[in-house]
Amino acid sequence: MFERQDFGDMVETTSVVVTIAAEEPAVVQVGEVSIQDAWERVRRRLRAELGEDVFSSWFGRLEIAGIVEGVAYLTVPTRFLKSWLEAHYTERLRVNCMAELPAPNGVMLSVRTVSRDPAAQPQIEALRNRTATVASPAPAEAGRPVASLSPASESDLVDACGTALDRRMNFQSFVVGKSNQLAFAAAERIAAAPAGQSPYNPLYLHAGVGLGKTHLLQAIAQEARRQGKRVAYFTADRFMYGFVAALKSQTALAFKEKLRGIDLLVVDDVQFIQGKSIQQEFGHTINALLDAGKQIVVAGDRMAGELEALDERIRSRLGGGLVVEVGELDETLRATILSSRLEALQTAHPNFQVSPDVVAYVSRVVATNGRDLDGAANRLLAHATLSGQLVTLETAEAAIRDLVRTREPRRVKIEDIQKLVATRYNVSRADILSERRTAAVVKPRQIAMYLSKALTPRSLPEIGRRFGGRDHTTVLHAVRKIEKAISEDRSLHDEVDLLKRMLQE
Repeated sequence: MFERQDFGDMVETTSVVVTIAAEEPAVVQVGEVSIQDAWERVRRRLRAELGEDVFSSWFGRLEIAGIVEGVAYLTVPTRFLKSWLEAHYTERLRVNCMAELPAPNGVMLSVRTVSRDPAAQPQIEALRNRTATVASPAPAEAGRPVASLSPASESDLVDACGTALDRRMNFQSFVVGKSNQLAFAAAERIAAAPAGQSPYNPLYLHAGVGLGKTHLLQAIAQEARRQGKRVAYFTADRFMYGFVAALKSQTALAFKEKLRGIDLLVVDDVQFIQGKSIQQEFGHTINALLDAGKQIVVAGDRMAGELEALDERIRSRLGGGLVVEVGELDETLRATILSSRLEALQTAHPNFQVSPDVVAYVSRVVATNGRDLDGAANRLLAHATLSGQLVTLETAEAAIRDLVRTREPRRVKIEDIQKLVATRYNVSRADILSERRTAAVVKPRQIAMYLSKALTPRSLPEIGRRFGGRDHTTVLHAVRKIEKAISEDRSLHDEVDLLKRMLQE
């Protein structure tokens, strides 16, 4: 069979982890064969069957990572290539691999990425260089579990229903703000609590897309595993896959026993769990773990009571614990997240620099979620590296245009202008409205008057009244002075332009 499965730290993954015992995969040895030699024979067969052009286009970058428990793990560099091979060459690839490779249980295809963990690559290379044996799977012993759960081995090998956690998603890399500080605190407390002694069980996190709930779930799983707890991490689709695969292979009992032997169950995107029998098994698992004092952490895209497709008893169980919403990212938090993403990119690209004004602008207009902020950071990098130009407000606006939601122009109020300008220049709104004539107050006051004339329909006398009862000639003088200054001073022009953008978005 040809199954979709992610493999180790070298693949991009948003799904599943069941950590298994740190022991060598069981293989019945009949005769050792070099994996790479066998893989070259597969490549020759494919080239002969498909022709050089087709082979070079679709199979030239296909590589073998290793063979574990009779399954050949193949990797490609992009998701598009993976999807294309699965859609058009599934059967041909499976037949040729099973004919030449010691992989009687089939193949699994995944997307390879460059690992950020220096310790991971030697493990991957060791797996690639391993020899495998031509074998038939040994018959399962009656009542014998497939694998006992324990903290993951260093190689992060996976079983039929799991893969490795993304090590980048830990508590240290999570950016905390007002909207997520409660969820973060609960997650840390649960991860640090001794097995069976968590005060919040179950924990149910709900949030929209890209607000950090998956990051928190993976951080909990990694910290708990680091402390020696037995952890199972699933997304909904991988839980369903694991259960269905167990039914087909007649190992459902072992699958259930394995889940009930853990200390911590983490399930993401619970709203996607479908099917009566699968929901029943999920409900039984939750009940068994809670009754045994084991910790459960679940995340969904809405309140537990609003998950209409989920069995009512599951909703009741999830709603009976600690329920925490991960809120929308406020502007300050978005700026912090964007800055952290840009700093990470600057590590690999030292010449890539983004000014604080651009960061402020992007974090203001990209108001959706953290993934769009990642996209904005990548677009800014692409512009800087491909064009060789500095990132300015104009170029940033063009680069992230597709990430900015189309909406009605904001109606700007004079009070909003006064508050923003006061904050920008580190004075108070009362200072701007006062009679003070120091340079530190006069400049922001005049800029605020200029913006009031440019962005609002108010007349000069009305603007003067809003600025402490000043005469309209005072406002006119301020407007003309700022107009002249921004035509001569590029830095002031950019500064005022930024304030305009921030007020209008």
